[in-house]
Amino acid sequence: MDARVQQFMAMIKAKNPGENEFHQAVQEVSESLIPFIEENPKYKHAKILERIAEPERTVIFRVPWLDDKGDVQINRGFRIEMNSAIGPYKGGLRFHPTVNLGILKFLAFEQVFKNSLTTLPMGGAKGGSDFDPKGKSDNEVMKFCQSFMTELFRHIGPETDVPAGDIGVGGREIGYLFGQYKRLKNEFSGVLTGKGIEWGGSLIRPEATGYGATYFAQEMLATRGESLEGKTVCISGSGNVAQYATEKVTELGGKVVTLSDSNGFIWDPKGIDREKLNFIMDLKNIRRGRIKEYAVKYGTEYFADQRPWIIKCDIAMPNATQNEINREEAETLVRNGCICVVEGANMPSTIEAVEVFLNAGILYGPGKAANAGGVATSGLEMTQNSMRLPWSREEVDERLRIIMQNIHSTCVRYGKQDDGFINYVKGANIGGFVKVANAMVAQGLV
Repeated sequence: MDARVQQFMAMIKAKNPGENEFHQAVQEVSESLIPFIEENPKYKHAKILERIAEPERTVIFRVPWLDDKGDVQINRGFRIEMNSAIGPYKGGLRFHPTVNLGILKFLAFEQVFKNSLTTLPMGGAKGGSDFDPKGKSDNEVMKFCQSFMTELFRHIGPETDVPAGDIGVGGREIGYLFGQYKRLKNEFSGVLTGKGIEWGGSLIRPEATGYGATYFAQEMLATRGESLEGKTVCISGSGNVAQYATEKVTELGGKVVTLSDSNGFIWDPKGIDREKLNFIMDLKNIRRGRIKEYAVKYGTEYFADQRPWIIKCDIAMPNATQNEINREEAETLVRNGCICVVEGANMPSTIEAVEVFLNAGILYGPGKAANAGGVATSGLEMTQNSMRLPWSREEVDERLRIIMQNIHSTCVRYGKQDDGFINYVKGANIGGFVKVANAMVAQGLV
């Protein structure tokens, strides 16, 4: 590690002890940015990187709620408002037992760069709770969401901070959160994205992250004269991102052979076609079952407590959660002939895994670029809410595709090396940084 990066990271770790995911995210970015900042003294003098790594505001609050037995339960809520230099704070809410301050700070930090890359006027934020919606009744989820929003509402607004969904926060949760906000504020505004299409939502918002990551993969492959046609694709996860990535990959001629959840993964060498995907959507979105049921129904292999990166593939799309590909798994993917890794999840590859991909010279699309389609379409939903005008499915999809092409072009602009290799990590980090940094310099010490 560069001595300058070491010194910077020592400061970050001292100020943010025990927040390992946040340390990892900041280190990954600083390795690209510190040499760039040295070449651009205005950013160094204004200490832009140090300021970007410090949240503008951190809100932590208690969330008491009543379960169906009448017992009081208590969870912890968070909102990390990281940076508003280019627009209102924007970023999802995550409801999961693993949620803590360090994870949300890593996600908020990544969101600043991701939102900048979309070219839309959105700052970066993230929030959520250690509440687990799994196994809870609709009534319990509603009670929790209403209590959570009763505190959060005073910190957000359409011109201030516009949350969205994330892991554990889908259409049901957004509906309950929005209803409580509307009740408390006595206004109908675009304060949340991911809303139902009947009440201010945008068409293809559920599909956007998976579609966008697939469009990004398409652009990456095209730089080497390749396409998705005929490629075998391993996907992790089985939520929205994984489902719609599977749909779009299949539509573009690829064959998806794996999906997973927290208990294991299924391997279907014949490919997951439309009929099988419909079963998964019903299983996960309606019945909230486990992916193992797919293996039982279709007679495929199921690997308990394992991840799909042992399966031979051309393209890997980690769409589940952070740090789901380690060095050993990255080496297995490369050894098995994988030519492209595109991240639908946030920071799903460890720093060591990323080194393996870059050293092997394969196409590697980091999450802050590859999965920006979700927040980009949230931004389009904000635009539609401001205009009080919905757009057609085709119009939103076309805007999404163009945004992903533009993000790819930005990564190429800042990441193309003298030997022709495109370092998408460097390209995404510098490309996302420049717009925010220039705005911060222009606005002074705020």
